[in-house]
Parts: sequence; structure tokens; C-alpha cells
Amino acid sequence: MSSDLQQDMQQFLQVLSVERRYSSYTINAYQHDISDFLRFCQRVSLSSWKSVGQVEVQRYISISHQRGLSGRSLERRLSALRSLFKFLLREKRVVHNPAVMVHAPRGEYTLPVIPDVVQVQALLETMLTGRLGSRDRAMMELFYSSGLRLMELTSLNITDLDQPDGSVRVRGKGSKDRIVPVGEKAWSAIRAWFVARASMANADETALFVSQRGTRISVRAIQSRLRYWSEQLQWQHALHPHMLRHAFASHILQSSGDLRGVQELLGHADIATTQIYTHLEFQHLNEVYQRAHPRARKKDSES
Repeated sequence: MSSDLQQDMQQFLQVLSVERRYSSYTINAYQHDISDFLRFCQRVSLSSWKSVGQVEVQRYISISHQRGLSGRSLERRLSALRSLFKFLLREKRVVHNPAVMVHAPRGEYTLPVIPDVVQVQALLETMLTGRLGSRDRAMMELFYSSGLRLMELTSLNITDLDQPDGSVRVRGKGSKDRIVPVGEKAWSAIRAWFVARASMANADETALFVSQRGTRISVRAIQSRLRYWSEQLQWQHALHPHMLRHAFASHILQSSGDLRGVQELLGHADIATTQIYTHLEFQHLNEVYQRAHPRARKKDSES
């Protein structure tokens, strides 16, 4: 593999880290996808970025599709390549972006499982005991109250909270800040957590949520704790942070019908990403229709 291509990739990843302040998780995903493309370039004897055209990118996507990658995974790889070549254009190492006009094959999109309002309320109103229970309740309430991503909640500092204003400042993807409201139930859980946090957090720790070591809680620890409570409470779903974010968006959309508002709350750059919730809402309405309309389907005696 050409050392020049490797160096260019590393420089690009450095830009993502320093200039755009992407999370380590996102940077690792970019590195994984671009490294796979570099291995393809090596196999087909492409030794420079200028030798990569639209045909080569399309061939790479086709081969990846034949290997069983989903449409979503292929679109993610294309997004990484588009960003890489945009950087190379800026650095004048290429004269065009060969990934711009390439599109991933359309595939089936599996809609996420989203609990209804009653199920979420039952989960959040269950008594969680002890300091860790107090912390975990506050995290779950905040996920559902404000629709946060996992990394966004992990990155929160105490100073990001604005209780008089009833909001929290969130650092989203690409280090884009947004202000989102926090519901009273979540504030109540956060206030209870502050009491427990005083005996857990290190003196100089700024993180809102901390581990038993007194330092900022990790992504894996949050995932593990939510799995733990879903098992302990024998909840009907395998609980994970994004499920509560999905529930937040779906329930807001059901009540308001304001897709643009939901897009802003979620921090989606493209409203197409938010439109999944319109599919979920239609799915819900269709189920209601099938159950309730007298002429929606044949009666058992007619089948």
C-alpha cells in the first residue's frame, strides 16, 4: 500500500480530530472505511488519488455490495470517501471528487423498535435504589427528555445545564452545539443525582455523570448499565440509549406533527435522516387502522 496514500489518510483524520473535533468513535469509523478502500486500491494497482475516478469508486461499492454489506454500510463508506476527497481537493491533491455521483444500492431498512409512551413511563417510574440507581435514572430521564445521543450525554459537563432556562447545551456531531429543553421529570432526577454525585465525583471532575471511580462515565459503562436495568426490571425490550432517543423523537412527532422541530431537537443536519420517524408514525397509524376500520380486512368467516 502506498505510503503517500496512508499519510494523506492520517492527515485527513487529524483534520477531523483537531479542526472538526469529531469523536474518537467517528474517527475510528472513518479510518476503518478508508483503510478498506485503500486495500481495494492496492489490489487494483491504483497508486495515487488522481488515478481514482468515478468508475473505480463505483466498482469498489459494487464489490463491497457483493460481499454482503448493507445499503446503510455502503452509504457510510461513500460518505467517508466524499469527505476524504473534499479534503484532498482543498489540499490540491486531486482535481475532482470521484465519489460525489456514486450512490449506494437501495436496501431494506429495518425500522427500530420503539416502545410506546406507557412503556417508557413505566420504565422511568420504576424505583432504582442507591447512588448508581440515582445516576442511572437521571441518565435515562435525560436520554428520553432531550433526545440525546450516547456520546452527547457522556460529554455533558455540569456547566452545560441551565436549570433556570430549563435547557441543556449539547455538543453534537461535528462539534455543533445546540440547546435542547429538559423536562421537569428529568430535572427532578438530576437534582436527586447531584446529592449522590457529591459523594462519588472527584473534587476537580466537571462531568455531569461519573463512574464509581469518580471520573467521567464511559460509553460502554452507560450501555452496560442500561442492559443491566432492562434485565433486572424484566423489561420487554433490550434497552439501549438510542432506543430512548428514538422514543423521544417518535413521541414528539406523534403529538406535534412538526418534523422540522424534531430535526432541530435531534441535531440532524439533513431532514432525510429525521424522516424515518414519519415511517414509524405511518406504521403505527396503519396498525390502528387495521384493528379499527370495519372494512380494513376480510373477516375470518370470509377467508
